[in-house]
Amino acid sequence: MAEEKRIVLRNYGKIDPLSIDDYINAGGYKALEKARSMGQKEVIDEVKNSGLRGRGGAGFNAGTKWGFSYSTEADQKYVVCNADEGEPGTYKDRIIMENDPQSLLEGMAICGYAIGATKGFIYMRGEYPYVAEIVQKAIDQAKAKGVLGGFDIEIRLGAGAYVCGEETALIESIEGHRGEPRFKPPYPGVAGLWGKPTVVNNVETLANVPVIIEKGADWYKSIGAANYPGTKVFTLSGDVVNKTFFELPTDATIRDVVFGMGGGIVGGKKFKAVQIGGTSGGFIPESLLDTPVDFDSMAKIGATLGSGAVFVMDEDTDLIDVIERITKFFEHESCGKCTPCREGTKRMHEILQKVNGGNGTADDIALSEKLGKVMSRACLCGLGQAAPAPFLTTLEHFKADYDAKLV
Repeated sequence: MAEEKRIVLRNYGKIDPLSIDDYINAGGYKALEKARSMGQKEVIDEVKNSGLRGRGGAGFNAGTKWGFSYSTEADQKYVVCNADEGEPGTYKDRIIMENDPQSLLEGMAICGYAIGATKGFIYMRGEYPYVAEIVQKAIDQAKAKGVLGGFDIEIRLGAGAYVCGEETALIESIEGHRGEPRFKPPYPGVAGLWGKPTVVNNVETLANVPVIIEKGADWYKSIGAANYPGTKVFTLSGDVVNKTFFELPTDATIRDVVFGMGGGIVGGKKFKAVQIGGTSGGFIPESLLDTPVDFDSMAKIGATLGSGAVFVMDEDTDLIDVIERITKFFEHESCGKCTPCREGTKRMHEILQKVNGGNGTADDIALSEKLGKVMSRACLCGLGQAAPAPFLTTLEHFKADYDAKLV
């Protein structure tokens, strides 16, 4: 089984999160100092060459994203940290902010230096007011110490909208507008917050940056999978013995996560399925448990790595009931801006409600499958595009469960 390797959680339990001196004594802000002795392009290239990819939905190369903002001329540029951790079962960003907030600030400041930004925003979900207090204290201490230089960081709290985890909806919300996704292009890297070049990375992605600058791209890319190097923080819940969190190299397998770190299924029951990446993640059967957890390997089996939330289900789980609840969640959280998502999530919920109630037919399943495929291509943002994934993957791997409920 894979062994835990802590990069992002390197200071967890070792320092007082409310003491900047503890962070500095543990080597904190040395990476920012080193970055400022390098050229901006040099810093970007180091991050790019490390192979660090976004630890969220899209898995895009972080250094490449930074390069877009660096190359775009503007009188003002921004760094935005996406801390709108809205996926049910996900709390990895909260762990980082609660236990090592300075590593996030240092990562943001390095990004700010690299792209030429003097202002940063942390967009935090509205359900995290106590976390915001911890991070605000960290910002105040960093300002008092002068470690951030001319880089200013401000916290903005969301108001409970799941869609604001999407980067352009998040930007709209910071600007004071209703949280709805924008059409792309232009992408935020070129025209983001108030039309200025903006890098949007999540907490886990940014917390990797100081270590990459300190130890170098070659060191980082030697860890985990070649095409998605480094580690991933997982949060484990459901029918597992150990409901916990941990950080594994990205060449670990799903089996390592569920049976290694998770300790297997509660009560010695049989494993049925696992959903990874939050509510929009695909359902994975036992036959695919030896799939590596890197982004591309997961995509090949129709699943996602996403936020790293792992929800395990045992043999007694009614998968159709779970899927109906998920479709209800997406119907509720759709912002309504685009028709395929607004209407699609509603119709999908209606059909699954019918099937789960024992009144569905094979035609209903066929219609829902067709609807799901249209949504995955036609919806404006990741919410609508990923919403059908739980249904489509359970239909592929657990069709007998659907057949058992049809009239």
